[in-house]
Amino acid sequence: MDASSSDSKYHVVLFPFMSKGHTIPLLHLARLLLRRPNFIVTVFTTSGNHSFIANSLSDTTAFIIDLPFPQNVPQIPAGVESTDKLPSMSLFAPFALSTKLMQPDFEKAIGTLPRVNFMVSDGFLWWTLDSAIKFGFPRLVSFGMSIYSSCLCKAVVEHRLLFGPESDDELITLPQFPWIKVTRNDFDSTFRDPEPIGPHFEFIIATITAAGNSYGTIINSFYELEATFADYWNKEYGNTAWFVGPLCLADAPRVEHEPRKKPTWIKWLDQKLEQGRSVLYVAFGSQVDISPQQLKEIAIGLKKSNVNFLWVMKAKDPEFGDESELEESIGDGGIIVREWVDQREILTHQSVNGFLSHCGWNSVLESICAGVPILAWPMTADQPLNARMVVEEIKVGLRVETCNGSVGGFVKWEGLKKMVKELMEGDTGKVVRKNAEEYGEIAKKAMEEGSGSSRRNLDELVDALCNPRNP
Repeated sequence: MDASSSDSKYHVVLFPFMSKGHTIPLLHLARLLLRRPNFIVTVFTTSGNHSFIANSLSDTTAFIIDLPFPQNVPQIPAGVESTDKLPSMSLFAPFALSTKLMQPDFEKAIGTLPRVNFMVSDGFLWWTLDSAIKFGFPRLVSFGMSIYSSCLCKAVVEHRLLFGPESDDELITLPQFPWIKVTRNDFDSTFRDPEPIGPHFEFIIATITAAGNSYGTIINSFYELEATFADYWNKEYGNTAWFVGPLCLADAPRVEHEPRKKPTWIKWLDQKLEQGRSVLYVAFGSQVDISPQQLKEIAIGLKKSNVNFLWVMKAKDPEFGDESELEESIGDGGIIVREWVDQREILTHQSVNGFLSHCGWNSVLESICAGVPILAWPMTADQPLNARMVVEEIKVGLRVETCNGSVGGFVKWEGLKKMVKELMEGDTGKVVRKNAEEYGEIAKKAMEEGSGSSRRNLDELVDALCNPRNP
């Protein structure tokens, strides 16, 4: 980067965590920032994550700097530089904690760059706060969570609400939000331990402390979706939440595929559209391993629902024996895809009218933006809270039925079939579809340049950071 030519420009550093779900929103943010006059954006990553970021931003002027990922980290296999490559998510804490070893190389690189006006760092890279202070620029954090989930986490911690119930599934009323009831199973195990210790707890404390001492938090959401919780957060806590999303709507418009270059799944969706058939999109993210027994129940339930479905499955998911056995289990009503897909392109396809989802926050937002209702099947992290928001708060989806009624319980094919049919064909499904479509329109308005609430929030934030007024 030529520092001499950039004296009159504003420079923003983005540093996403090494996980696609955390990276994608910040790449969308990069596009928004680069549309502003005289803005430079530098994205930090590692060599193992470079190609994904470079491909995403290939049509922009963003600079990308690769830092060496720590080597010889205990428990972490050589060459693993992103969470989706971890053999097990039980290794998340040592993986995340090891990123601090990148700090010297990060600071060395920062020292060679033009003056930085501000940085947006993933909240999991807590140590970047020290670097920001050292070099004298503000740090904002991005956790990729809804403010609804953040408020509920704060509420149960402050009032120690998770230590009273005898059962993990006993409903707990939140004093700050008395219409909301949660269970212990809605929260990470660290929140449920009255005396937590260990690497995961150490990591959580470090990230929360650094976030609280940062300039503010970037929220990939829009005010109208969770106004009650936005107002509560910004009134009660010093770390201002800036609503600048849904960031997926900042991406460039999709170019139509040439017929011969269309992915097989898009051709299949086109075929279903021509046949006048609705499709259920099925995807559970890239972080959770699903047991062979549960996969089999999913396959049977989808087949017996008689609903057409497109199921995106992790390449490393265990199979039932061989590929032919799996294909036989699902019948000819659906297809299985075992590679990275453009989820937004699928959700916006006219044939797709439902989403069986783990309720990762990016997936929830993309589904809402497409006006597609959700069948929620949360599995880990903030997903159970997102599912409560989807089903109980904003009512844009339904929930799968587990055998024992527990959040993480086993789902039998009969229960899955029932809820798939209700989402795609039932009266309740029609209600949540209408709600999803309405929120989708509000989301688009929030991202309209000049007038949308999220775009105005970003304008205000950038102006405060790049053109500070003297008191």
